Amino acid sequence: MNELNQVVFANIDEQEPWTIDSYIASGGYEAWKNILNNKDDSHKPENIIEIIQESGLRGRGGAGFPTGLKWSFMPTADTQKYIVCNSDESEPGTCHDRDILKLNPHALIEGIAIAGYAIGATIGYNYVRGEFMDECYPPIENALKEAYQHGLLGKDINNSGIDFDLYNFIGAGAYICGEETGLLESLEGKQGKPRFKPPFPANFGLYGQPTTVNNTQTLASVPMIIKNGSKWFKTFGTEKSPGTIIFSVSGHINNPGNYELPLGVPFNKLIEYSGGILNGKKLKAVIPGGSSTKVLPAHIIKDCTMDYESLQGAGSALGTAAVVVIAEGTCMVNLLKRISRFYFAESCGQCTPCREGTGWLYRILDRITNGNGKESDLELLVDVANRIEGNTICAFGDASAWPVQSFIEHYHEEFEYMVKHKGKTKAA
Repeated sequence: MNELNQVVFANIDEQEPWTIDSYIASGGYEAWKNILNNKDDSHKPENIIEIIQESGLRGRGGAGFPTGLKWSFMPTADTQKYIVCNSDESEPGTCHDRDILKLNPHALIEGIAIAGYAIGATIGYNYVRGEFMDECYPPIENALKEAYQHGLLGKDINNSGIDFDLYNFIGAGAYICGEETGLLESLEGKQGKPRFKPPFPANFGLYGQPTTVNNTQTLASVPMIIKNGSKWFKTFGTEKSPGTIIFSVSGHINNPGNYELPLGVPFNKLIEYSGGILNGKKLKAVIPGGSSTKVLPAHIIKDCTMDYESLQGAGSALGTAAVVVIAEGTCMVNLLKRISRFYFAESCGQCTPCREGTGWLYRILDRITNGNGKESDLELLVDVANRIEGNTICAFGDASAWPVQSFIEHYHEEFEYMVKHKGKTKAA
């Protein structure tokens, strides 16, 4: 097995890798068992947090915030604390968390347990996206039952004095519940609408108690880091973006799929691993981190490496590492309209700039594509996007604005052409 696939998909080559027997046979639960056995001081909660901090692991849910630092925010007060896993994968183009839930669920369970122990949480929740009910929920629920049957979860686990209970929770399929405070509201049985911050979840989270929320891929990476050490993890990736990440490659590509590779892999190598551009066409553009990130034309991204710093420097972001490949001949106006329709439909409606602005963006783009656009519409689109950005409770507003800003910045002539030619697409 290629060593690059040993962080999240450590046991993927085993038969039935989702079973606990396969996971244990490949070294699974060793890190958790060492913690339960309390063999040495290296397994104290503060030392676990230090290992994660030293590894440089960053959140894989989109923001890229340092995981160990986030864990360190948890108050030390003796009160009920929670660890919550965000398995509400819903960023368009992102398909890696669902594979973890289906194919390597025990890595996630072990990661959640270790994280809970490190921050002092005795209860964890795994919030699973509603659309995963048939395909992903059964494997993770069965894996949870197996973990309990093997005495790896519960009260005073293996006479260790450590308590940790974990529950799977299935949402109703709302994009906004991928935002951590919207997720917590939904988990409490309320409408999934983001909370004002501060207070942050570390101080006032689930049921008003200190809570840490991490992404599926982030937590599934934890067991191997604890088992092999932070130095091992840093042998992958770059100095500032260490480790591996799962790239979900889709769009005009010959072999769409999930590719676990070191951060910092050259963009051209990623395209090569994915089989090249569909039908031998030339690359036109790439959305590098899910639909929320800014589009990059081919001449910009071709020199990029796939890590946080390089893509930020290029004017976009790694995001969820959902790489949407766009080939020549694609109408960027229609593509943006489709993206904007998504954000219009998924806005929770809590913030006026987002509730009203996303509707404006979609309706303007709709009339342009239907041949009723005006020359002033392009300026209006950017103006509306600018008024949404930075003026909402959560980052959803920014996510709806950035595609508009970047598409018009890089492909203004296509929008202008469609307005002047009454909805006709410019040959590209």
